[in-house]
Amino acid sequence: MNGDDTTAERFYRYGPYSLLGVAVLMSALSAGVVGMSGTDMYVAAALVPAAVGLQLWWARARRRLPSPARAAQAYYVLRTALGFALCWCNPFFSVYAIVGYFDVGTLLPKRFVRAGLLCTAVTMAGAQSGSGLPPVSLIDWVAFGALFVLHSSLALLFGRIGAHEEQKARRQRETISDLECANSRLEQALAENATLHAQLLLQAREAGVADERRRLAAEIHDTLAQGLAGIITQLQAATATTESDPALARQHLDRASGLARHSLGEARRSVHNLVPAALEEDDLPQALRKTVVEWSERHGTRADFTVTGTVEPLHDEVGATLLRVAEESLANAARHAGAGRAGVTLSYMGDEITLDVRDDGRGFDPAVLPPYSGTGGFGLGGMRARAERIAGTVTVETGPGLGTAVSARVPLVRPG
Repeated sequence: MNGDDTTAERFYRYGPYSLLGVAVLMSALSAGVVGMSGTDMYVAAALVPAAVGLQLWWARARRRLPSPARAAQAYYVLRTALGFALCWCNPFFSVYAIVGYFDVGTLLPKRFVRAGLLCTAVTMAGAQSGSGLPPVSLIDWVAFGALFVLHSSLALLFGRIGAHEEQKARRQRETISDLECANSRLEQALAENATLHAQLLLQAREAGVADERRRLAAEIHDTLAQGLAGIITQLQAATATTESDPALARQHLDRASGLARHSLGEARRSVHNLVPAALEEDDLPQALRKTVVEWSERHGTRADFTVTGTVEPLHDEVGATLLRVAEESLANAARHAGAGRAGVTLSYMGDEITLDVRDDGRGFDPAVLPPYSGTGGFGLGGMRARAERIAGTVTVETGPGLGTAVSARVPLVRPG
């Protein structure tokens, strides 16, 4: 029971007064027709104020009592008894007694609803059976029985329909409550997602800065460091041969000067994230061939270059990655392996392209190297990082005294 000003609530509040007034008027007009005795009139005259007083009491009790459940049950029982007694006096008071059909579900516990409906059905059947209550003749009793069956069936049917509608309404309320909870959780999730999105943007920016730093560090290692190392080697050779062979010393100086110019150009390209200078005019096979020849001449070591498969144009990033892997592998072979021979093979294999760099140097034990973490040095780790940026891999096969084989496998991505 609540105080909401709805249509049903207004009927429960004012309907009994209206129905009782109509019943009193109809009973007064029909007193002579239904044969009300003087006693019936006096009883009815006493019961009508009692019904009004009961209604006024309930209007106050339902608002003031903390738990009006017991008061509601008492109100329904007393009102039903008054309706039965008034119908005994005059059948037209059934207009008032019929209200028991409408609010039984709101006043009685669910287990007593059926009993309340049957009590009201008894009153309505007796009022409509002909001679009123109590039935006088056998025909009146038969009519009473038939009407009671009809009223009780209709009352139970409508009671079941009402219970079904109440259950449906309860499910709807539960569904609405669940939807509200879901909406609340969704709003909370959206707020969390917004925070997470902001964190991811910040992390992405930080990762981009870190990746750019690693790129520049790798470029410096692969270009400037190697170039400076080559310059130092050529200058040392020139110093050693200045007196004995001035022409050879001049060659070393020229090579040192060329390496310096090349390193300066690579430094500028690294800063601007451009492709290596060797790929500006030549494709990857030609650039690798020149790189192998220059390396062989610079270190006095035999080096062979081979291309297999059908040569295809490559995306700049793919070509730059494979060229840097080849340069780093050859630099390691000269710096650490003490190799007497090296070989470079570029293989076009459908959707993949593979670069293999082999040397017959002293090799090393891979187990003693620290595992690659992605943030370490710029030798093998740098090659792996470059390949991983374009969804490729770098593997190394080596062992003490067995030479070294570096294999880079990347997707064959065409320009554009």
